[in-house]
Amino acid sequence: MATLKELVSNSSRIVFFGGAGVSTESGIPDFRSQDGLYNQKYSVPPETILSDTYFYSHTEEFYRFYRDKMLPLNAEPNAAHKKLAEWEQEGKLLAVVTQNIDGLHQKAGSKRVFELHGSIYRNHCLSCGKSFSAEYIKESAGIPRCGCGGIIKPDVVLYGEPLDENTILGAVRAIAAADLLIVAGTSLSVYPAASFLSYFRGEHLVLINRDKTPLDDECELVIHEKVGEVFSTL
Repeated sequence: MATLKELVSNSSRIVFFGGAGVSTESGIPDFRSQDGLYNQKYSVPPETILSDTYFYSHTEEFYRFYRDKMLPLNAEPNAAHKKLAEWEQEGKLLAVVTQNIDGLHQKAGSKRVFELHGSIYRNHCLSCGKSFSAEYIKESAGIPRCGCGGIIKPDVVLYGEPLDENTILGAVRAIAAADLLIVAGTSLSVYPAASFLSYFRGEHLVLINRDKTPLDDECELVIHEKVGEVFSTL
């Protein structure tokens, strides 16, 4: 922890790259851990339900799962989200690059957030493009529809869909400009997101994750602890 504090203190261009483990202490389950979403028993695997083909072929079943498991609208930012927003306000943090769709970084006050996999807070009609809130989706029944009759789709990247090009570009540029890159709460098994770390050219690479990752041996500092607990000491 002393080493991490020193690295943060001496850095002025910090970029944070985070995954599901950043939000678990806000009460949002991760995906791939032993008690994660993907290891729970469903008649259809969650990876299948959260695919573009399943969305279009079984829309009502998709939304039944999505409302139940993917809309934690009452979740609150934890120590990690809050500290990152504080660093941004101080001018130390260039950007947050997140694989999460829960909007907790913005809820904590962060402004420059690259959401690689989209956000539950943005939804649009597939026919006319009208926008809808996450609350509208949560409170709707069956297949949520626009006044024009079109089906509403969450602006989240489902399996089989490409990432947004502008978001990719912004994330890669931020990572390339960082002097300290903190990678946290991610198994680094989701591609292409995990591959963006190869653009880092700075001096200090730090990894904070409860479990080991493929990047451990390449990092200057590795902390195998919960992300929120680590940030609460900074």
